[in-house]
Amino acid sequence: MQLITLATKSMFNRKASVLLTLFTIAISVMLLLTIERVRQEAKSSFSNTVSGTDLIVGARSGDIQLLLSSVFRIGHANNSVSWDSYQDIKSQRGVSWAIPISLGDSHKGHAVLGTDSTYFEHFRYGKKQNLAFAAGRAFVNAQEVVLGSEVASKMHYQLGQQIVISHGMGNTSFHHHDDNPMTIVGILAPTGTPVDKTVHVPLAAIEAMHSLPKSVPRMIGKPKQSAAHSHSDTDEHDHNHADEHKHNDSHDHGHANEHKYNDSHDHDNADEHDHGHDKPNTVAVAVPAPAHLHGDLIGEPKQITAFLMGLDSPLYTLQTRRNINNYKAEPLLAIMPGVTLRELWRMLGLVEKILLLFSGVVVLISLLGMLTTLLATLNQRRRELAILRSVGARPRHIFTLMSSEAILITAAGCALGIALFYALIALAQGTLQSQFGISLSISLLSHYELMLIGVIMAAGTLMGILPATRAYFYSLSDGMSIKL
Repeated sequence: MQLITLATKSMFNRKASVLLTLFTIAISVMLLLTIERVRQEAKSSFSNTVSGTDLIVGARSGDIQLLLSSVFRIGHANNSVSWDSYQDIKSQRGVSWAIPISLGDSHKGHAVLGTDSTYFEHFRYGKKQNLAFAAGRAFVNAQEVVLGSEVASKMHYQLGQQIVISHGMGNTSFHHHDDNPMTIVGILAPTGTPVDKTVHVPLAAIEAMHSLPKSVPRMIGKPKQSAAHSHSDTDEHDHNHADEHKHNDSHDHGHANEHKYNDSHDHDNADEHDHGHDKPNTVAVAVPAPAHLHGDLIGEPKQITAFLMGLDSPLYTLQTRRNINNYKAEPLLAIMPGVTLRELWRMLGLVEKILLLFSGVVVLISLLGMLTTLLATLNQRRRELAILRSVGARPRHIFTLMSSEAILITAAGCALGIALFYALIALAQGTLQSQFGISLSISLLSHYELMLIGVIMAAGTLMGILPATRAYFYSLSDGMSIKL
């Protein structure tokens, strides 16, 4: 204890060089722990982007390509899945639910995802967390849109505003669907996943924008009506339908095609063409829409990009995957998200090793700096060592004193580095969560992180042996050595 007290006072006497060395070690420790924590949490966050999904099905391509395009909105799918195949697979034994996904459009650089109401019911992220609304509600007809939290905050959108979808991915837009503006009815709560950067629209809206030029905004599908009004509504519908037939007979072929399209959608747009009668606005903003205004959100799509599947039991996973991969109607690919993510991380293993090597080199440089400082001050301290020898200190005491200084500097640097590490996490966790989807938790150091600290302490101790050995031999050659 006397030697440790003496070593502490000696370091205070050289506080400028010691503090510089200490902060160098602290910064390197902070960097090493931060890189390791971000690496681990990035793996966890990528794995948590989609949870509770047993299979992802798309056109046959590559496992990683399908995962990146359908979940992370990175790249694009080369082919599509026919709607008939989706319906057939969805109805197979063991399938609990399926979420259709249609990609290919964008809004000011943000991906547009076409889906239906099952997306908000069954999609999970993180530890099987449900999607929640920060404001508004889910879409209930083809003219409504739900925004991810980042889209809304970045573009300063509010409920009730109208936006225009563009054809094309990313910032490249080939055509703006100005004739089909969408009304914002919901904004999702932040999730730290690609959901935050996505614009969600009904599949029926995708179909309407791509199939009808200059179509009049309308609600796709027949609204659900109460029994008290079913008879009168049916009579009015038949009357309007008859009038529309007469109207179409006296017009050109183009209007007949429009009538054919209306017939394929249960004549929901008949009132818009019938003797100028106006239909009341059914778009509700910021409050749940009445049940009788809910329309068909799917329409009649011919194809989709991919779909997510949940099964009744994990026992069905391998069998269902094999059946889909051998599907005869068209070439399809079914992947298990967790397995494909592990394959992706194996491919990125070289990057992880480079990051760890980089942080290790920084720690080594800081320890070498400490060694250089101790060696540089050793000659200046020969007088101090001679005084210690004159009052009875033996060479082994001098060796222990110099070694203790290196250990104390390394320990203090590690402690300060850990404190800086937690401070950095507290400051950066919000930004990393919102911008990169990486959730950093302020938790105790893991076993691996503690092992890294132990390695640094051992390396610092070894670095202190060289100046301690030189001080030991200085003590033997100062003329005051005695037999040990």
